[in-house]
Amino acid sequence: MIALVSDVHGNWPALHAVLRELDAAGCATIVSLGDVAGYYPQLNECARELERRAAVNVLGNHDHYLLSGEDCPRSRSATACIRHQRQLATPACRAYLSRSKPFVRLHGIAMVHGGWNDPLDEYLVDVDESHFEGLPGRMFASGHTHLPLVKRWADRTYVNPGSVGQPRDGDPRAAYALVDGERVELRRVAYDIDAAAAAMRVAGFAERFYSNLYVGRRIGQGHASR
Repeated sequence: MIALVSDVHGNWPALHAVLRELDAAGCATIVSLGDVAGYYPQLNECARELERRAAVNVLGNHDHYLLSGEDCPRSRSATACIRHQRQLATPACRAYLSRSKPFVRLHGIAMVHGGWNDPLDEYLVDVDESHFEGLPGRMFASGHTHLPLVKRWADRTYVNPGSVGQPRDGDPRAAYALVDGERVELRRVAYDIDAAAAAMRVAGFAERFYSNLYVGRRIGQGHASR
């Protein structure tokens, strides 16, 4: 059994809750589909624990921003967060992320962060089988959209586990997936959102950077203060 996590985005309380469930299920094999970096401030804790568990990380766009020094081209909020994380990231964290590859094949699953036309930044929302024409393999996985999804065709399966650290489908619980052979199960787990919000406040971020976590939406789509 393999656990797929994605878009952790420095949200340690969310990742911790997912890992606790994986331990209870006896699942020791974890693959991260990218974006350990970005948004929330406990990047080092997340990277350290994923590395300790020998979790391979697929290179995500926010991981790339942190390592390259580039800003996010379409979001000032994302840029503010990644600039803050660059100041915090330890050499060990950077070394872990620097080992990430844009294309990974493990356990019979072909994986990218975005899509196979643009591994860092393609959004696979309306996925059809034609996207995988000419690609070897039967199972494919990516993240980036923050939206959980499983699609099956005659001889191919695609899975997006959703986001651990910033769900965007209206469900605030952390999302992940379990893969056992050809069986795929999307799972959710509640976590301590107050702790994630408190970490953002301590880091100096305004409420709009974390209120979205309470409603499972992107930054700017949150609600009034709790």
